[in-house]
Amino acid sequence: MARVSVEYKDHIAHITLTRGDKMNALDDAMIKAILSAGQEVAASDARAVVLSGEGKSFCAGLDMASFATLAQKDPSEWLMSRSHEDANEMQEVALIWRRVPVPVICAIQGVAYGGGLQIALGADIRIAHPESKLAVMEMKWGLIPDMGGMALLPKLVRSDVLRLLTYTARPIGAQQAADWGLVTKLSDDPLTEALALAENIANQSPSAIRAAKRLIDVAEAQSRADVLLAESAEQVELIGKPDQMEVITAQMQGRTPEFK
Repeated sequence: MARVSVEYKDHIAHITLTRGDKMNALDDAMIKAILSAGQEVAASDARAVVLSGEGKSFCAGLDMASFATLAQKDPSEWLMSRSHEDANEMQEVALIWRRVPVPVICAIQGVAYGGGLQIALGADIRIAHPESKLAVMEMKWGLIPDMGGMALLPKLVRSDVLRLLTYTARPIGAQQAADWGLVTKLSDDPLTEALALAENIANQSPSAIRAAKRLIDVAEAQSRADVLLAESAEQVELIGKPDQMEVITAQMQGRTPEFK
């Protein structure tokens, strides 16, 4: 059965986890389908991405059958391999959304636990239903977050919050998650709000949006000198180019810009 659907409309890619009857729990087929969807969208001309899960929950994490299967294998064989640049396959399920060159907005309802939370953390922006719950769940099974969580969490939450979430595996409500920085904002209809935000982004200069995502990645990881140089280099490629000129013309004419 299909695990993920990808639809395009008005320059927006909508990626949906489609294992709703299992709370979109991750099995091998879904992991591979998520990676395939991310790679497809990264190569497309989409200007924004909405990531969501069908049914009652966004994603409940790794399903127990898959966990049992993995437990029978030598962990060093599938964990230590760098199959996707700096990541293994499981880590890439979350990190691929950072590699997608346009903004990714994740809509969360129900639960985002364990691997499901780490997938959501890979998005640029997370919009959650007020009744949703999130958890760094791995300690419940005697494990640690290993799907990119430790590359993403320290940029979002304070050290003490990171430690509390990791040590206890305790689910937290959406409001607490927002207060701590795991969630960008709350909405009674996160998917509709995510699509509206994606539409807003898709109406901005496509080249400037992609440049902004690249620049933010540099700003979060590189030295001040590298960031300042990257600012200048990205701006050189925008000033006076067709997308920027269309923005200026549309502003002066009081209309919505139209990008080729």
